[in-house]
Amino acid sequence: MDSTWLVPVSLAFGFVVGTGLVSLMHFAALRGERAHDVVNSSVPDGVDAVIDALESAGIVVDPSNVVVKASPGALAFGLVGNNSLVHPELTEMVNRVRRSGERLTDEVTLSRGPFGEANIVLSVRVARLGARYVLLVADDRTESHRLDAVRRDFIANISHELKTPIGAVGLLAEALQAASSEPDQVRRFAKRLTKESERLARITQEIIELSRLQAADALTEAEIVSIDRVVSLSLDETKVAADANNVTVISGKKTGALIYGDEALLVTALHNLIANAIQYSPRGSRVGVGVRNSDGVVEIAVTDQGVGIPEVELDRVFERFFRTDPARSRRTGGSGLGLSIVKHVVENHGGDVRAWSQLGRGSTFTIRLPEASRAVATAGDKK
Repeated sequence: MDSTWLVPVSLAFGFVVGTGLVSLMHFAALRGERAHDVVNSSVPDGVDAVIDALESAGIVVDPSNVVVKASPGALAFGLVGNNSLVHPELTEMVNRVRRSGERLTDEVTLSRGPFGEANIVLSVRVARLGARYVLLVADDRTESHRLDAVRRDFIANISHELKTPIGAVGLLAEALQAASSEPDQVRRFAKRLTKESERLARITQEIIELSRLQAADALTEAEIVSIDRVVSLSLDETKVAADANNVTVISGKKTGALIYGDEALLVTALHNLIANAIQYSPRGSRVGVGVRNSDGVVEIAVTDQGVGIPEVELDRVFERFFRTDPARSRRTGGSGLGLSIVKHVVENHGGDVRAWSQLGRGSTFTIRLPEASRAVATAGDKK
């Protein structure tokens, strides 16, 4: 048998087998690369840097909803824990985008942190990032919602506060007309009408004053102000109220303290504190006004012997229209804006106001203001 033909056949067979092996190895390599891509948790190039630079909360999740990248904001909001989304609401949004392929925007309210002590309101946007990943971006809208609620409450409170005296004025006017032939009744209704009109004017003026204080140019006419003079003027303005309520107002010695600001606004603020102390003091008690300056800070303290303020309400006394005793405030004509005006006046002067109280023992409100340097005061005197 001639064996010469076996050589080419063997070579051809070897070539086929070798080619097949190479193809199998190449195919296996491609499958290995695809498998690596499936399990690899790295995000597309450049996304890491973008997420790190985000001020918003940014999160990238893989097909298994494992968080492969999270911005500092996402961690600060408590949205990520153990490489997973903490809140089911966010997971559901991610799943919806993965199923539909369409971007999703929604606003959600979530608990902040694992214990859920407080809520945050987030504007959340979710979209696919390439073929595998989903990107979630969230912006904090909590403060915006709080301010909206404050505005709504403010408008509602203004409406309520103005409604009472306006309604009373209308009714009294009708009563006056009906009692025109009865002098005693006319005098009684006229006295009530005057009181309600004064209350209406006071509320309106305080709203205007508060709006002005919230403007950027509230201290356009600032100058050197003597705190001793501010105290003296405030005491003069509250003397009638103190005598009417049989409350004695005493003040400490003069200190010569000076600040840079608006005298009229400071008198308004201190007047409000003293008037508030008189209003909530029992008859025959005393209200003290003291001033001290130390380490560049001037402190004006107003102390009463009144009923005191519950601790849970102490942080709210400077809110607009907040009253610790609504019934009493309305009887005395209080608008609920006095302490809010104090707070804004003091803050516009670069200071702060603090409240201390104990039920049954009274309260102390302390205004703290930066003292004007002697050099500034001297320069102001020479003008």
